[in-house]
Amino acid sequence: MRTPLHFDTAQGKQVRYWIGREFATKTQAARALAKWLAEREAGTVVTRSGMKFGDWLDKWFDGLRVEDTTRGGYEPKIRLHVKPYLGAKRLKDVTDDDLDCLYRMLETVPCPTNRGKPLGAKSVRHIHNILSGAFETAVAKKLIPVNPAETANPPTSRQVRSQQRKFVTLDDAATARFLGDIWAPCGRRGCGPLHFCTRDAPLWTTYTATGVRRSEALGMMWDLVHWDDCAIELEWVVVEVGNKSVLRRLTKDGDDNAIIYVDQALMSVLKVQWERQQMWKEKLGPLWADQGLVFARDGYRIRKDGIPPGGPQDAGQVSARWRTTRARLDLPDRFRIHDWRHSKVTNDLDAGENPVEVSANVRHHSPGYTMAQYGKRRVEGARKLATGTAQRIGLGRMCEAPAPLAT
Repeated sequence: MRTPLHFDTAQGKQVRYWIGREFATKTQAARALAKWLAEREAGTVVTRSGMKFGDWLDKWFDGLRVEDTTRGGYEPKIRLHVKPYLGAKRLKDVTDDDLDCLYRMLETVPCPTNRGKPLGAKSVRHIHNILSGAFETAVAKKLIPVNPAETANPPTSRQVRSQQRKFVTLDDAATARFLGDIWAPCGRRGCGPLHFCTRDAPLWTTYTATGVRRSEALGMMWDLVHWDDCAIELEWVVVEVGNKSVLRRLTKDGDDNAIIYVDQALMSVLKVQWERQQMWKEKLGPLWADQGLVFARDGYRIRKDGIPPGGPQDAGQVSARWRTTRARLDLPDRFRIHDWRHSKVTNDLDAGENPVEVSANVRHHSPGYTMAQYGKRRVEGARKLATGTAQRIGLGRMCEAPAPLAT
């Protein structure tokens, strides 16, 4: 029994295929056809497409409606870790066992793109999430009956957490020493307001004092700095898309009202940055392409094919300059720009600041998330808690000397 000629939307053409070739009677074949027609009417018939899995991944990826940064994270994982191993299989033939074998291989076989080491649990879990989304769309388009990723066994959340490195933090005393060092002029010939020795001092200070992300600081705009209120509105970010750093609006979850409040001392630092920027504008004249950025590309070592002065800085170059600064000031080797954010939150909580305000100023979606990520047993807080409990329940009275017995 064969299906009638019908249009398959997944393949985009008229098709017909065999329902079965071994029915014992004409009645059985007719029943099979009636069942197929009923399922087609109900929209549950799965197409018998011979599409390769790699071709489907390309089609699915091209239709994704996500941020460019998300696409930039998906593309190399699909190209390097999925298509070489499963791309040649037909979409409908990929099983959960195939996915399990892929995950175990990625976790154990050295990967040339990962400095010769196998992928970590977090990366493999991310690949699983990408594949799950691709299969889910294939199910919705009737290309396959079920999503094989739902029954696969990727690394668990516990395995991902166990491999996560502990972030490095600096306490308030070490942070104060760092700020003193980065503002100290080198005293060499040509040292002055526009010399490279203190070129990034305002930027590093902003990171330490606010805990903003790298992209957020690079996207700060002068017209969103509220001088009288000591507040900064974060509406733009500078992100890496491919090999370029681009300016786009802030879209990260939990940042609908992205306003941070700072001390007047940081406002003074921003005024220094403003004065330096005016010097560069006067020095460069028409070469300055003003985009209103607080930490714009300055005029130091301009290249003809590089970012014009006044435009968004190259995020990768900022990180490279940070690594140079880190080595020069003898900071911990693994201390990243983002670790200033970890340091600020940790130190604020250690100092007994309100967790609600701490969470709001770093724009976490809830204080519960902040405490889950940064909460730890703090000795002074634990002692204060124990003392308070003892006083409330009158524990001290139990240890008072008993009255002498009457004779």
